[in-house]
Amino acid sequence: MINTAIKLTNLAKSYGKHYAVKSINLDVYKGEMFGFLGPNGAGKTTTIKMLTGLLEPTKGSAEIYGIDIWKSPLEGKQKIAYVPDQPNLYPKLTGWNYLEFVASVFKIPEDRFEVKAKELLHTFSLTEQANNLIESYSHGMKQKIAICGALVHEPDVLFLDEPTVGLDPKSARNLKNLLRKLCDNGMTAFFSTHILEIAEEMCDRVGIILDGDIIALGTMDELRSGNGNTAQSLEDIFLQLTGGEDEQELINEISADGDPK
Repeated sequence: MINTAIKLTNLAKSYGKHYAVKSINLDVYKGEMFGFLGPNGAGKTTTIKMLTGLLEPTKGSAEIYGIDIWKSPLEGKQKIAYVPDQPNLYPKLTGWNYLEFVASVFKIPEDRFEVKAKELLHTFSLTEQANNLIESYSHGMKQKIAICGALVHEPDVLFLDEPTVGLDPKSARNLKNLLRKLCDNGMTAFFSTHILEIAEEMCDRVGIILDGDIIALGTMDELRSGNGNTAQSLEDIFLQLTGGEDEQELINEISADGDPK
């Protein structure tokens, strides 16, 4: 049995002389909830797009359960789903029609599809809006129907780029609980987020990328011990490693200077 769900080997992407991602090596395991963190422009979305077959690497390989996503794209993409931070959906389809379309692409039997689709719509409080056109949906509702579409074929690996953006607190909690349950049952989740509390609470392991390089990797305990302080939050560790601590100190100084005496 292959326990490595995602394998990056010397994976890199350059634009001219600039490397957005620099020869990353990383294994993510079956059933793992993996958080991929970094400042804006660090290479998170570029990496995810290479892993999902949307952006061709300059060099290296990206494998899903041993299948090179670029050498065997159809076989590799059957195992994955991807929810971008700005889902590009079909506005003239209803939510239900959209889920039916996804199910048809993956050749899911109708009876199995109906059970799964109704379950997901209920989880994200979309049952009553399922027959409305997607163009009438709010941003949060579009995000939720995109997540439903990603999960309806029960992927082996789920990629999410800022999955909680636009979600109300109840839906964000439902998503967190659902992802944990799915990963406990063997699915692998690989997601980026700027909300570090979510990553600290949810993730089995975290990788931090900066300027195209992975600069830290491990469980929260491993990250804390590697940073020499077992009481640190993920936010503290992140800011120290990415240089954001100096900016935060400056903000604190400015705030203090502005306090009424």
